Amino acid sequence: MFKLITLEGKIEIPPFLFSQEKDISARIILSEDYEGIITREYGFIIAVVDVLSVSQGQIIPSNANTFHEVEFTILTFKPTVSEIVEGNIVEIVDFGAFIRLGPLDGLVHVSQVCNDYITYEQVGNRFIGKETGKILEVNDTVRAKVIAVSLGGGRSGKLGLSMRSPFLGKEEWIEEDIEEHYEAKKKQGKEEPKE
Repeated sequence: MFKLITLEGKIEIPPFLFSQEKDISARIILSEDYEGIITREYGFIIAVVDVLSVSQGQIIPSNANTFHEVEFTILTFKPTVSEIVEGNIVEIVDFGAFIRLGPLDGLVHVSQVCNDYITYEQVGNRFIGKETGKILEVNDTVRAKVIAVSLGGGRSGKLGLSMRSPFLGKEEWIEEDIEEHYEAKKKQGKEEPKE
């Protein structure tokens, strides 16, 4: 889930940025410190969106930098278990498919692709369902459910995804599930006696 979060912190502005406006200098420093970082609390920090305030600088003897308190807004992506996400297949390997979900990639293990026995076709670099004939290839747009989230510190994080539930997977798989759902509803309605 994407969120805008307002934070407060302290920064050091070095002398080579003194010619800039304080908020521009603060944005440069904050971008270097925060963008692209993954934290347990906020998830993946995509960007510093806005610098809301920068305090008057303090000078400390024997240090050329000025020290400022800042308030700023960041844009984050923090997936949660059971969240439904959509993305593109960017890589297929024998053990699963990697889906690009904006700033992070998630893994759909081969056992979580669909409710069918899946084989990996190395020549075509794709997965094929044995009974259903469902095909999953690079660049396919898919919908998946987050089943595991492991956000470490720094720049590492792992997402486990599944497409086994109804109404997940490629668009044509979802359309088939919808048709089957409505057909089942029609049959259920016909079987029940009307009063």
